[in-house]
Amino acid sequence: MNQLYPIFLKVHQLNVLLIGGGFVGTEKLEFLLKSSPKAQVTVVSLGFSEAFLFLAAQSENVTLIEDHYHEKYLGGKHIVIAATNDKAVNRQIRSESKERFLLVNVADTPELCDFYLGGIVTKGNLKIAISTNGKSPTAAKRIRQLLEEVLPEELDNLLENLHTYRASLKGDFEYKVKAMNEATEGLVRKLDV
Repeated sequence: MNQLYPIFLKVHQLNVLLIGGGFVGTEKLEFLLKSSPKAQVTVVSLGFSEAFLFLAAQSENVTLIEDHYHEKYLGGKHIVIAATNDKAVNRQIRSESKERFLLVNVADTPELCDFYLGGIVTKGNLKIAISTNGKSPTAAKRIRQLLEEVLPEELDNLLENLHTYRASLKGDFEYKVKAMNEATEGLVRKLDV
């Protein structure tokens, strides 16, 4: 049973620490920036791959520190992603992060993760997160690709119209919920999904 609780974090308002500048670190940074282009990310690594440097250069909110991981880099951070190729260092990062009550993701080690970076589908204001509970990131990727293909681009216009309608509603919360339920009842049928 998948017991994960999905949330959407405003990582442009949080401080993310990513440790590792190789292939896996590049993958993690790419995911963060694709989902939230203004994510505040500090990256610590002894070296950075060309692909990593190219990706980091695309965002003014990515800070690179060429150094060994040290606990001092956890200061002022909210979320930590350990993506080094050294399992002992990744475990150290996990341990020191937990001592500070920080949320941590250890790449390719689900049992050490507080959260997973699942598949994300974005169509304008709509964002759908996909999780396989750490069982198969590849399956999440394929489902994401499917949803990106079948969800129409016009969906964002519909969301804007619903937002305008919702803002125009008068009455208490219960009335507004009922009105929005009625307005969106046939949504899936109208989208022809």
